[in-house]
Amino acid sequence: MTTVFLSLGSNIDRQHNIGSGLDDLAAAFGELRLSPVYESEAVGFKGSPFFNLVVALDTDLPVAELADRLRDIERAHGRVRGEKKFASRTLDIDILTYGDLTGEFDGVSLPRDEILKHAFVLRPLADLAPYAMHPQFGRTYAALFNEYRFPEQRLWQVPFVWP
Repeated sequence: MTTVFLSLGSNIDRQHNIGSGLDDLAAAFGELRLSPVYESEAVGFKGSPFFNLVVALDTDLPVAELADRLRDIERAHGRVRGEKKFASRTLDIDILTYGDLTGEFDGVSLPRDEILKHAFVLRPLADLAPYAMHPQFGRTYAALFNEYRFPEQRLWQVPFVWP
């Protein structure tokens, strides 16, 4: 089994789509470990605020099958692929890391570069797995979060109960 970190986000019917997405992930993969949920302003476009969190799960699926399964969950929540990169989302699920893999695997770049680009990804990842190491840079997520500054990205923890 490989530990995988996923980023989840939604700015359309956020409570429902995040909760339902977590239900689907738990049904497909079993036990989930969750970060706190953060609300953040939309980045790159004008839109409603997002809910974001990071989920850890264990799987024996290869990267391509995992990516397909996640796309199926997104589609079940009304996600349409091919949308603009910066747009409102019912549910967005991205593979951040897959064990210690680095490089391109079945069209998935690992680790995902958004880890170091967006506070709404790195902050919940550092909360969930502060002492886990970034596979490429060999630094803990807590250390990376403490070093990186995201001056234009405001986010705040919000109460979220699941299930």
